[in-house]
Amino acid sequence: MQTHFTEAQLADPATARANAILRACVHCGFCTATCPTYQVLGDELDSPRGRIYLIKDMLENARVPDASTVQHIDRCLSCLACMTTCPSGVHYMHLVDHARAYIEEHYDRPWSDRALRWLLARILPYPGRFRLALLGAKIGRPFARLMPDPRLRAMLEMAPRQIPPVSRNDDPQVFAAQGPRRMRVALMTGCAQKALNTDINDATIRLLTRHGCDVVVAEGAGCCGALTHHMGKAEESHATAARNIRAWTREMAAGGLDAIVINTSGCGTTVKDYGHMFAGTGLAAEAAAVAAIARDVSEVLGRLALPAGAPKGLRVAYHAACSLQHGQKIKSAPKELLARAGFTVLEPADSHLCCGSAGTYNLMQPEISGQLKARKVATLEATAPQVIAAGNIGCMMQIGGGTAVPVVHTVELLDWATGGPKPPALAELA
Repeated sequence: MQTHFTEAQLADPATARANAILRACVHCGFCTATCPTYQVLGDELDSPRGRIYLIKDMLENARVPDASTVQHIDRCLSCLACMTTCPSGVHYMHLVDHARAYIEEHYDRPWSDRALRWLLARILPYPGRFRLALLGAKIGRPFARLMPDPRLRAMLEMAPRQIPPVSRNDDPQVFAAQGPRRMRVALMTGCAQKALNTDINDATIRLLTRHGCDVVVAEGAGCCGALTHHMGKAEESHATAARNIRAWTREMAAGGLDAIVINTSGCGTTVKDYGHMFAGTGLAAEAAAVAAIARDVSEVLGRLALPAGAPKGLRVAYHAACSLQHGQKIKSAPKELLARAGFTVLEPADSHLCCGSAGTYNLMQPEISGQLKARKVATLEATAPQVIAAGNIGCMMQIGGGTAVPVVHTVELLDWATGGPKPPALAELA
């Protein structure tokens, strides 16, 4: 794609990066075939290629974004399926992130949008606040249909029926390896996950320590910054990410780390991009070092070579989170781990398509999200599974809200298969 940025514009590193990405695009349109919003809406401007044209025009002309441009960019899930499909290697993720930051700086949103985005940014990354919000949503759920704004209804309906008690395993501490130590790793305990489902971190700690890992929960680490990053709130997201970088850098200096283990793939995609986020800043070297050892939990478990298990007679439909298969290019490892542990692994049709969760997308774009959820649930249920497994808490909540089939994290099944307790969500299975 031909671009016409001025030298003054290209002096800004973010604009220079956008220019390079735009120039890589050859308009082929392969991305439209795998874009979930184009599948649902059928509008060229709701495809990656269409959004690229809008972003180019907006940035190149340094214009104030109009409502139509903002709407089409807001509708992007950042599922990154387009990056998997693109034959030219267009790094759409960095481009749309820059566009969102530009919109946040230059566009005056309606007050209701500003209020909702402010609220989500002040609640979701903070587990204590999020727990209180979930409790309020649980109380208010019977009145959801009375809410005039579908986004508010989605927030009320999101609350789980059972809010788990706080897990003290999420407090800063070190869990010693059982037997000879093979690795020393830091576990990212996350933010929303600590309020929505504490079983995931608990199972991850048991699984890693059982297979020879010292597991460090670092003082000062918290939200990865993805939730605010995808809203275009660059200053807030970078401040959050910087706290993680400093916390893990201290651990790397003190006792060394073989990996930073992340069991929420949306967070993993963001942490692995810290080097780009902090390029040219005072934290550039530390950010790059952290990103270099960030690993999805399935990558670490693959290195640990978990023992093979006898057939379990349990049919597991595996949902591939977009942030894992497209963002981190991890496709086979979780399925191989489950199969090796003795589970019968089933893969649904159109596994490349998003479930519609996408961070805060299901709260901010509930109609499109609902259509994508219905599609995903239908393809998963078509495999006749006894359980659905996923590697991302957002996907688990989204899919779990549309099916009666139990939904668990991959590590919960692997923990159970190697000596841990049965996942609570499977209590009713024989």
